[in-house]
Amino acid sequence: MNGVDQFLPHLIELRTRLIRCLLAYLIVVIPLIIFSSELFSLIARPILSSLPSNGLLIATQVVTPFTAPIKLALFTTTIFLIPFFLYQIWSFVKPGLYPNEKRTILPVLLLSTCLFYIGMAFSHFVVCPLALNFFMQIAPKGVTVMTDITHYLDFILVLYFAFGVSFQVPIITFMLIRVGITSVESLKKQRPYIIVGAFVIGMLLTPPDVISQCLLAIPLLGLFESGLLMSKWLIPAPNSLVKDS
Repeated sequence: MNGVDQFLPHLIELRTRLIRCLLAYLIVVIPLIIFSSELFSLIARPILSSLPSNGLLIATQVVTPFTAPIKLALFTTTIFLIPFFLYQIWSFVKPGLYPNEKRTILPVLLLSTCLFYIGMAFSHFVVCPLALNFFMQIAPKGVTVMTDITHYLDFILVLYFAFGVSFQVPIITFMLIRVGITSVESLKKQRPYIIVGAFVIGMLLTPPDVISQCLLAIPLLGLFESGLLMSKWLIPAPNSLVKDS
């Protein structure tokens, strides 16, 4: 009975935080659904600026003009509320953490969130215009480019998510070294394999075109190197730990 009494407050707190997340989601998603058409127009700017004068975005199904903006509103709400969701998770688990764990996890969460948004911004402002301009320019003569809005939305959202996730590479690298799974010297020796792996990841996470794959693989390598530098600066070398002891 004592075990149940001790566990019950945690369940109540978990329920409270889940309700807060649900309410926050509803508060944000309802206005975004109302203005989903304007939101889709904002996301469609990269392709609209790349299309030739006679190019169009089309809807090949009856419900597509309704479902595509709604899908974008749901995705945008989820991405927008990531800091709030992480705060609720952090507040729930923080009482059970040691002080040194709190000092490590909180900065990692903050940096990870910032890198995710930076990756999405990089995808929107750099990758998408370059990739779309390339595709529009290689269209054969006599071919009028008319992209379905659902296919375009899927293309954009995959790129956003892929770049947001891929920008977590410095965090992953730092944590692997921090917990002792690997070391800076070991990762440096594995650099040729990591280069190949970056292009494989670019192939798997992005749409099937060389431009998007390279635009993901090259930043991945830069992020990997930044993770090595961050680890070298922030994590003391084993030799120094031995000397200090």
